[in-house]
Amino acid sequence: MNLLNQMPSLIAFVRSVEAGSFSAAARIAGTTPSAVSKGIGRLESELGAKLFRRSTRHLSLTPDGQAFFERLAPLLRGIDDSADAIRAGGDARGVLRVSMPGEIGRLLLEPITRTFLARHDGLELDMSLSDRHVDVIREGYDVVYRVGVVNDSELKSRTLAQLDMVLVASPALLTRHGPATTLDQLREMPFVRYLLYGRALPITFADGTSIQPLGRMGLDTGAGLRAAALNGMGVAHLMKCTVQDDLDKGDLVEVMAHRRLPSLPLQAMHAFGNLTPARVRLLTDFIAEEIHRIVAS
Repeated sequence: MNLLNQMPSLIAFVRSVEAGSFSAAARIAGTTPSAVSKGIGRLESELGAKLFRRSTRHLSLTPDGQAFFERLAPLLRGIDDSADAIRAGGDARGVLRVSMPGEIGRLLLEPITRTFLARHDGLELDMSLSDRHVDVIREGYDVVYRVGVVNDSELKSRTLAQLDMVLVASPALLTRHGPATTLDQLREMPFVRYLLYGRALPITFADGTSIQPLGRMGLDTGAGLRAAALNGMGVAHLMKCTVQDDLDKGDLVEVMAHRRLPSLPLQAMHAFGNLTPARVRLLTDFIAEEIHRIVAS
């Protein structure tokens, strides 16, 4: 079996999955739905497996089709990106799928939309603002930005910045409970707990001491923790750059400022290896510059 002879059918298959229908894939390719359907039919005959469940209203992948798509789509993206990666002075073009934490996205959306996209009018940007650790390869992301140490041997990573962490609470909460100056006092404070995979993470200080936060509310996003802290629900452990404005305005107050917390890396991660597409490289360089500006301000 030589699937390289089936390249048009392979492209039609991937485009059909990504677009959701044969007709949408045909519009993208500048052909007809019938031609797309016949191409996929030839591919199924070559593979000896059904790739789609077809009905008049719905198109869905079979288990074989899902497995084939997960292996094939990154390969075709690599072919698309190969010339872009080696072209001197390559511009950001095409579709760029990105995931980053919501609070980092809140800080970066204004410069990305005002400056970066204005520089690269050939780029279409699809962004997911979520603290969830997405599967870069299976979910088809070009690049993800994550805070914290993330080890994945399948991905190429680059550290963009070290982000200071801080414990914060509202003035109203500190009025009710009093200031915390010792770890024992801090343990008695209510917290809004950061949840990762449903479990509240401990808070560890630079000297290795840790506490297990307790409180009525647990949340799995930085945005949720910040909102709850502003409303007096408890102490929150957050990136300092995401609450600097709140600290400057007095809406939040730093707690236990004399006990240092470890900084966390902001990492860019992708599955292109050393052949990084220009669109990924240029956005990552831009984000690195913006984060350093935000942290320094």
